[in-house]
Amino acid sequence: MNPYLEIIRPGNAIMAVIAIVLIGIIGENYNLPIISGAIAVFLATGGGNVINDYFDYKIDAINKPNRPIPSGRISLKNAYNYASLLFGVAVILGILSGYLLDNFIPTLIIALSSLLMVYYAKSLKKIALIGNIAISFLTGLCFIFAGIVIGLDNSSFEIVKISLYLGFFAGLMTMAREITKDMEDIEGDKLEKAKTFPIAYGNTKSSLLTSFFIGLASVLSPILYLNKIFNVYFLVIISVAIAIFLYGAYKILKDQSPENCKKVSKLIKIGMLIAFISFAIGSL
Repeated sequence: MNPYLEIIRPGNAIMAVIAIVLIGIIGENYNLPIISGAIAVFLATGGGNVINDYFDYKIDAINKPNRPIPSGRISLKNAYNYASLLFGVAVILGILSGYLLDNFIPTLIIALSSLLMVYYAKSLKKIALIGNIAISFLTGLCFIFAGIVIGLDNSSFEIVKISLYLGFFAGLMTMAREITKDMEDIEGDKLEKAKTFPIAYGNTKSSLLTSFFIGLASVLSPILYLNKIFNVYFLVIISVAIAIFLYGAYKILKDQSPENCKKVSKLIKIGMLIAFISFAIGSL
């Protein structure tokens, strides 16, 4: 894969866009503001991944030496310039969405989110739970951003309430995955004197916290059906995601090795994708 494509981690960036698309499907809105917003989110997420690798190149040299920067395929200077370009274009597209809606809240969200991603990569990710909360907030914000754009376009804010629900659940699952990833990267993070939750409190407590967030999201998910946000098909599909989540919780409680944490992180990601599908099908 081309290193400039690889470094934005297109799978993660596309997951962010899927959140926008899902709200578009639920709100039955595919107008230009939501399209430009989706592209802005993709680019900003990609920029966040690049700037994260820029600040993490020493840790990645230990944990993930094949990534574009530690492997030498992209220089630090080029990575910084690339991230700046991605953030810049994302903000311009955010301005376009704001202009089309005659309301610049979408612009502010894109701009402030970009700044938060830089601050996270530079400082927040090294602080126990604070960095995890920042990423979880940004994940949930993808749904809320789309809800606000569609709400402004349709002059109806029912979709904003739905997006808040979905953003909340996405945030819970992201917390679980982020803590699991910190458990996976514990050795490299120690060398960089990071104070992630696993370093500060150990893997056993980290696995319990991960399982707590998984369990909370699993138990609360039927609310989306009970509040008549989604139809009964949502329950059928989300049950598959919940089974995967709970299996991941079982595995992480049983084994906290870096190899197993990597597998659990992938399980949570798969479960989140299935959950997103349940949102789409449940809205039909």
